[in-house]
Amino acid sequence: MQELRQLYDAQTARLRAEHQRSVPFGDLVSDRWARARTLGFGEGASIYDSALVIGEVSVGERTWIGPHTVLDGSGGLTIGDTCSISAGVQLYTHDSVAWALSGGRAEYVREPVHIGDHCYIGPLSVIAKGVTIGAHSLVAANSVVTRSVAPFSIVGGAPARVIGRVELTATGEVTLHYGNGPAGEGEALRD
Repeated sequence: MQELRQLYDAQTARLRAEHQRSVPFGDLVSDRWARARTLGFGEGASIYDSALVIGEVSVGERTWIGPHTVLDGSGGLTIGDTCSISAGVQLYTHDSVAWALSGGRAEYVREPVHIGDHCYIGPLSVIAKGVTIGAHSLVAANSVVTRSVAPFSIVGGAPARVIGRVELTATGEVTLHYGNGPAGEGEALRD
């Protein structure tokens, strides 16, 4: 036990000196990139040790999966390239609503979730079964997304609604437009 404590103290001191942060023990001693490789994720992807992975999950290249996330692949989960899945995000491909309300007589309902390339999913957001998030989209923190989102959309809230659009120039410069512009409220959410 003393050796573990010394390892923890040394790694914590190193991490604080290099990155000014402190993380749980599992995340401190694990290699996020090695775990991603073990799970078959794309080149350069990383996933924190505290992330829960259920079923088959496909993750593209250079995607970051933050701490304390839930990746439910029981109904099919695909996450594209260079996505940022922030801390506490929960991606569900099933629900047990009918099962619970029927006293266990109904089955769980499963539908795939797809997160397109180059998406940002803000902290503590929940993505429900059957949802597709289009490429280059931003989901604001604490959002509950129950309907699919068109590419280049900004959505937020519970339930999520369109609050803006993403503009990307040929040189890669990103501008976020909020309000009722060309991608006005409600336009980019799809059933």
